[in-house]
Amino acid sequence: MALIGRQKLLAMLLWAAIATLPAATHAADTTSEYDIAIDLATMLQSARSIIGENQDLINDPTIGDKGLTAEVVREGALKKFTSAKGGAQPDLSGDDRRSRLLKAQIEAISKVVTENQDTINQPGIAFKGFVPAVFARLVNEEFKRTMGEEAEVKVTAPPELIRNRKARPDDWEVEAIRNDLSAPGWEKGAIFSAEAANRGRPAFRVLVPEYYGQGCLSCHGAPKGELDVTGYPKEGGHLGDLGGVISVTLYRN
Repeated sequence: MALIGRQKLLAMLLWAAIATLPAATHAADTTSEYDIAIDLATMLQSARSIIGENQDLINDPTIGDKGLTAEVVREGALKKFTSAKGGAQPDLSGDDRRSRLLKAQIEAISKVVTENQDTINQPGIAFKGFVPAVFARLVNEEFKRTMGEEAEVKVTAPPELIRNRKARPDDWEVEAIRNDLSAPGWEKGAIFSAEAANRGRPAFRVLVPEYYGQGCLSCHGAPKGELDVTGYPKEGGHLGDLGGVISVTLYRN
């Protein structure tokens, strides 16, 4: 399958998982933090899926201005987020923590799309490298620049699957991935959350697992070690394997 087609299929599979994020029971003092973390993960997934669904357009060498503006991506992400939340629109105007963090995340999404217009609209070039994974990393980096004292969002994975060193899991994430999310008895799709320090600061942390869909295996499947179309060696993964994790940290104090 062509790289563009696989990216589009992967985005569809990842978007399908957004609406199935499982509910969980938490202590009263962490319920609000859990909800905020899930909202941040869901908004990132929503925006990332817009980029994935538009890979054919982005990589069309015959079109200059694609019309894929920050406003288009923003509105698409908000629509998908609202659908995933059962019709509840996010409040981006309040001064509570949830509103401020979501607003900052939306602003990061808009800024990344605006700053990459030259890449998106470059004619004569097919594959431009502005794929969902790159987009998500850039959004998370921008979000950290503005809100890093309060919260962080990162897309990471089991250490053996990391392709970009910036996405490496920290020790806590590694332990949770290996001992919980990858455990034989772990319910597929269940979200892991705990109070755990990050960067020496007390925090509430959430890990949202993501699994390989069929569209992922052309790059991440078998045979292990064979170079995929992007030049990376395949990991030898299988359908349904844990392929990535959205890690959200909400700092305290």
